[in-house]
Amino acid sequence: MSKEMLNALNALETEKGIAKEIVIEALEAALVAAYKRNYNQAQNVEVTFDLKKGNIHVFAKKEVVEEVFDSRLEVGIEEAHTINNAYELGDEIKFEVTPKDFGRIAAQTAKQVIMQRVREAERSIIYNEFVGYEEDIMQGIVERQDNRFIYVNLGKIEAVLSKQEQMPNEVYQPHDRIKVYVTKVENTSKGPQIFVSRTHPGLLKRLFEQEVPEIYDGTVEIKSIAREAGDRSKVAVFSRDENIDPVGTCVGPEGRRVQAIVNELKGEKMDIVEWDEDPAVFVSNALNPAQVLTVQFNEEDGSCIVVVPDYQLSLAIGKRGQNARLAAKLTSRKIDIKSESDMIAMLEEQEAAAEAITEEAIEEISEQVEE
Repeated sequence: MSKEMLNALNALETEKGIAKEIVIEALEAALVAAYKRNYNQAQNVEVTFDLKKGNIHVFAKKEVVEEVFDSRLEVGIEEAHTINNAYELGDEIKFEVTPKDFGRIAAQTAKQVIMQRVREAERSIIYNEFVGYEEDIMQGIVERQDNRFIYVNLGKIEAVLSKQEQMPNEVYQPHDRIKVYVTKVENTSKGPQIFVSRTHPGLLKRLFEQEVPEIYDGTVEIKSIAREAGDRSKVAVFSRDENIDPVGTCVGPEGRRVQAIVNELKGEKMDIVEWDEDPAVFVSNALNPAQVLTVQFNEEDGSCIVVVPDYQLSLAIGKRGQNARLAAKLTSRKIDIKSESDMIAMLEEQEAAAEAITEEAIEEISEQVEE
C-alpha cells in the first residue's frame, strides 16, 4: 500500500498539478476519522504519513496530569517519568497505537474523502486560473445549449452564456468558435462557475485593444462606449499624442481594423467619435454622422438642447431614436434634439411671451400711478 500511495501522490502532482501536501493533509484528517470509527476509539489521536516510505502511523496524544481521570486522554506523571524524567505536568506525550491491519482499512475508508479533497483542489486551481480572466476576453467553442444557457468550452471548464448576454443577430451552433467577455467568476459548492457575455460593452473594448496596438499600449484611450449589441455601437476615443488621430487609428488603413471587429460581431455597425473635454464639442461629435449647429446646456441638470439643420433632424435622431439614444449614453447627458426651424419658432414664442408679460407689467404700473 505504501508504494501505491506514494505513486498515486506523485501522479496527482505531475498530471493534475495538485501538491502532495494538500492530499496528505486530507489523507491524515480522513485517517483520524477512520481510526475512531473502525476501532471505536474516542481518544485524541494523530495520524502521520511518512513521505519517504509511505508508512502510516497512528499516535494517541495524552496530557501529563497529577491524577488520571480519563486514561484515553491523560497519563499520570509517574508513568510519564518511566518514559522520560524530563516530562512535566501539562506536557503532551504521543503513544503509537497503529493497528496491524490499519493500512487496508484506512485506505478503503479514506478513499472517498481523499477524492473529494482532490476534486476541491482541482476546482480551486481552475478558479484561481480563471478568476484572472474576469473582465477580459477569451475564445471558446460552443458545446451545447438548453432553454437557459449556451455552454461554451474554455478549455478546462465550461462557461455559461445566458439569453440576455447573447447577440440577437447571432445563431450559435455546436463547434462554433466565439470570443466571449468574462463578466463574473464564482467559486460555488459545485465548483467554479464562469459567466460570459457577447453583449457587454467590455467585449467591444477588448476587441479594440486586440486590433489597435495604440489602444493596447495606452497612446489612444477609449473614454466611453454606448452599445446596442448586434445593431450599433458608439465608441469615444482620445489620443494622448497630438500627432496621432484617434479616430483614424481605430478605423485603420482602408478600415481594416474596425472591419475586423464588425466581422467578429456579425455586422454590428460602429461609430467611432473623438472625445473632447469641451462637453459641447463632445456632444456634437457623439451625434455623428449628423451635423450640429449649436449645443445649449442647462446648468442645473447638465441636460442640453442640440440644434441641427432641418434636413438633418431624422439623421440626428436616427432610426427608432437610436442615434440620439446612443449619443446620450455615450456622453452621459440627456439630449433634446431640435431642428433649426423648430428652435427659431420656440425662441419667437418665448420672445412673444416675454413681451406680453412686459406689457402687462407696464399696464399694471400705469394703473397704480393713476390711482
